[in-house]
Amino acid sequence: MAVVRRSAPEVRLLARMMRAEAEGELEQGMLMVGNVGINRVRNNCSDFKNIRSIKQMIYQPTFPGSRYYAFEAVGKPTFYQKVRNRDIRLAEQAIDGRRLWPATTALWYMNPKYINRNVCVTPSWPTANTQYVGRYKAHCFYAATYKECPTFR
Repeated sequence: MAVVRRSAPEVRLLARMMRAEAEGELEQGMLMVGNVGINRVRNNCSDFKNIRSIKQMIYQPTFPGSRYYAFEAVGKPTFYQKVRNRDIRLAEQAIDGRRLWPATTALWYMNPKYINRNVCVTPSWPTANTQYVGRYKAHCFYAATYKECPTFR
């Protein structure tokens, strides 16, 4: 049973985003990226207030009026690759609520090699109320603190 509303175009959109962001981390890494996206739709706090659909989540600007998206891959050519059946199946699993640690409650992730020589640290973005929860291959995952998002777990 889906944990967020789904339509066939939105499943394909999530599949494209998961592939573009984490194809090199195979199915488990791609599913974790999908978990973060679905967590943003399910959550109604922090930077994700009023994000109620997969399309809104994927095309959310980094800040109001920005021409950059919250997911870096959306602006890159890899985002427009053709989705495969495997990608669609993984997107459906994320939408159906299959969550993997450390992305279980994560709302953000980053590849630290661009920030601090491949070390996962608590970032100063997007909010001071962020906690590091774990790493999978090249991605560090972060969740909101209880103070920031008391109803989301």
